[in-house]
Amino acid sequence: MMCNFSLDHVCLLQAIPKEARNFELGDARYYAVLVWSAIVWQCFFLGAVGVIFCASSLLSGIIMAVLLPATEILAVIFFQEKFQAEKGVALGLSLWGFVSYFYGEMKENKKKKLATSEMEMRINPVVNV
Repeated sequence: MMCNFSLDHVCLLQAIPKEARNFELGDARYYAVLVWSAIVWQCFFLGAVGVIFCASSLLSGIIMAVLLPATEILAVIFFQEKFQAEKGVALGLSLWGFVSYFYGEMKENKKKKLATSEMEMRINPVVNV
């Protein structure tokens, strides 16, 4: 297992300089893209852990589900990719899940608020003078 892991990394480390030489914008920009991609991914996952810590893992999963088709939309805008049916279906389903989650949360919060106010009314009845 360890040998396989090591061989994969050796092959990867040999492939990176080769890809950098073939990169159209030059070696330095290739390495800059690698470094900034790693930094952005670290920030993304740190934010996901923060959402899990502060809210819930469900919300974190929903945010990630919305960001996946959002990357497809950004790829269509910035890289002029074709907007295929699969991208549309993925976008629609993830937005549907996102909106459904927040609608359910709003309904649940409304029920809790109503139950809390009813409980307060039972505990502290208003006396008319």
